[in-house]
Amino acid sequence: MDRSQYQNAIVGVVAPVLAFGALWIKKLKTKKEIASHPHMNRDYERENYINGDQHCINVIRMRPISLFNLCDILSRDNLLQSTKSVNIREQVVIFLHIIGHNVRFRVIGSRYYRSTETIQRYFRVVLRAILKLYKLVIRLPDESTPSEIRNNLRFYPYFKDCIGALDGTHVRASVPLSIQGRFRSCKEGTTQNILAAITFDLKFSYVLAGWEGKYYLADAGYGIRNGYITPYRGVQYHLKEFSAQGPENAKEFFNLRHSSLRITIERAFEILKKRFRVLDAKPFWNFQTQVDIVLACCIIHNHIIGVDPSNLLNQGLYEEPESDLIIPTLTKREEREEAREWFAKRDEIAQTMWTDYMTRNIR
Repeated sequence: MDRSQYQNAIVGVVAPVLAFGALWIKKLKTKKEIASHPHMNRDYERENYINGDQHCINVIRMRPISLFNLCDILSRDNLLQSTKSVNIREQVVIFLHIIGHNVRFRVIGSRYYRSTETIQRYFRVVLRAILKLYKLVIRLPDESTPSEIRNNLRFYPYFKDCIGALDGTHVRASVPLSIQGRFRSCKEGTTQNILAAITFDLKFSYVLAGWEGKYYLADAGYGIRNGYITPYRGVQYHLKEFSAQGPENAKEFFNLRHSSLRITIERAFEILKKRFRVLDAKPFWNFQTQVDIVLACCIIHNHIIGVDPSNLLNQGLYEEPESDLIIPTLTKREEREEAREWFAKRDEIAQTMWTDYMTRNIR
């Protein structure tokens, strides 16, 4: 081997060694730089994620006062317990964030530095706890005249026996292919139909039969019957249908006042869907969970109205009968007699309002 060949051989051996050494030194420097980076306090990040009224509303759709009160109730009634790694407040915030924005578990996990499995587990834990608040938060109104009617000459005394309004709304649903026909919406896709009763302070309540002399306002699609007073068919109803000079007869006047009261339930549905975006999006849970989530949203809505009524975000509900409950059925003749009775009641209210209106010109 001559001198040049010998030198080339040495270079061939030394070059890889030098390259490896340079790479090793670079890795050591990078490791040192990473080690010197400030450590992120994840607990601090989680605790301070809800900071200030508006930010709290943006994230979990309620102000801190409602959140803290809800956590206190769940803790007091032993419906939720803090664990070693996740306290009650974080459990509730995670749940509210998901239903408020229809966010996937993995996205929430990234934001709260939790595994997807942890997020999913606590979502179900909180959902079960919220549902147990039903009897505490969603209750039937008493038989007294609501203050919204009693203190308004447009409605009192004509609707003094009215305790709420009744209507339904549709919420998008994902159901098995075998039963999709039963849930097909008149517009598009599949939905679950939610029947709800609303009191005039915008709270949800169930509809129950047999409240003697009391009734709910319902739209014409329900048909007049015991406990429901609907508007006159074939007569102007919605407020925008009336011209500047107002109604021209007792039936139009009744429909105008009826519409003014019954619009409460449309407003409540609007607030509910605006607060909980999960109700307007395609769900990714099984159908039973979808149903539970709708009910949980209504429970939380009532809770917020009760604790923080001024926060209306910028301002299904029919209870299944118990197995041993006997529901009386009416014969066709009894149904006709009942309908005539409530037709007469509606006519009496309409004529009284119209007479007073023509006499005193109170609108």
